[in-house]
Amino acid sequence: MRGEDIHQDDLYSYVSPEQRVPADHPLRPIRQMANTILGRLSEKLDALYSSVGRPSIPPEKLLRALLLQVLYTLRSERLLMEELDYNLLFRWFVGLNMDDPVWDATVYCKNRERLLEGEVAQAFFQEVLKLAREHDLLSDEHFTVDGTLIEAWASLKSFKKKEGEQTTPPPADPGNPSVDFHGEQRSNETHQSTTDPQARLYRKGPGKEAKLNYMGHVLMENRNGLAVETELTQATGTAEHEAAVAMVAAQAPGGGVTVGGDKHYDTRGCVADLRDAGATPHVAQNINRRGGSAIDGRTTRHAGYDLSQRVRKRVEEIFGWLKTVGGMRKTRFRGKARVGWMFTWALAAYNLVRMRNLLQEAE
Repeated sequence: MRGEDIHQDDLYSYVSPEQRVPADHPLRPIRQMANTILGRLSEKLDALYSSVGRPSIPPEKLLRALLLQVLYTLRSERLLMEELDYNLLFRWFVGLNMDDPVWDATVYCKNRERLLEGEVAQAFFQEVLKLAREHDLLSDEHFTVDGTLIEAWASLKSFKKKEGEQTTPPPADPGNPSVDFHGEQRSNETHQSTTDPQARLYRKGPGKEAKLNYMGHVLMENRNGLAVETELTQATGTAEHEAAVAMVAAQAPGGGVTVGGDKHYDTRGCVADLRDAGATPHVAQNINRRGGSAIDGRTTRHAGYDLSQRVRKRVEEIFGWLKTVGGMRKTRFRGKARVGWMFTWALAAYNLVRMRNLLQEAE
């Protein structure tokens, strides 16, 4: 018998969001790990709020919503609020009941400011690593370092002389003016972005276009490809060298570790600094460099060097995920502190996804 196409709204619903989500949904283990970490951060989150006044949005819900924004590549806070309004999966993950009102996008951003200023992303990232150690997923001997460019939220039209002198008449269209750069010598020493002054003009290599960028750096452990250290710097020619030494010193202060890397780290200064930090550089040899490679046969003769060279390419999986899923190809934030906060948060989300896969494979 054919059923009738009748549309009638139910007055009551007796099915909770928890029952709607399948038991084997991939978000379930991520939510469980996130709740464990947020429970450990409860005291730190308490310190960010006053003991009097009207209750704000719970920080745990804010952070779970921010995880969803990264995991599902939601381009804006307004789109996130729209998804929370009708997506049962999102409501379940954040912790909203069916009848709970969704926050206004502006209210959500204002409440998030407190978390940005409280270094919550770094604390969350460290708790993710602590959880990974408890499951014996981290290596403390072999690492890989690499960096990537993150395009700033600023146009080349905003890259103007630092003195700010008006040398041309006002544009006919102030909202989207035409700018003629022909014949003008522009550099970070003489020019600066009016939109994001901390962004730097940088190009990836010869023949590549120059853009306003930041540079994100990752130290990866080689056993399972998890990010264990993160740093965001301004885009300069020495940033990769300096960040690599700083991250190795922070992760392995006692030394006795190996550090793989591509040929950009094959400079005498970088290799010497890594050795001074107690690490054995397993970076790729740059045979075309003037003066030859800083890595000689004393390092390359060992089987561990070849293994590091094979495993180091796994770090590109991290950067690929960050840019295609994590929304870090072009940041939506301005300023080194904010971009660095989101870079660390996106890496924490990547580690959660990676840990979920590793733990399921081990079962």
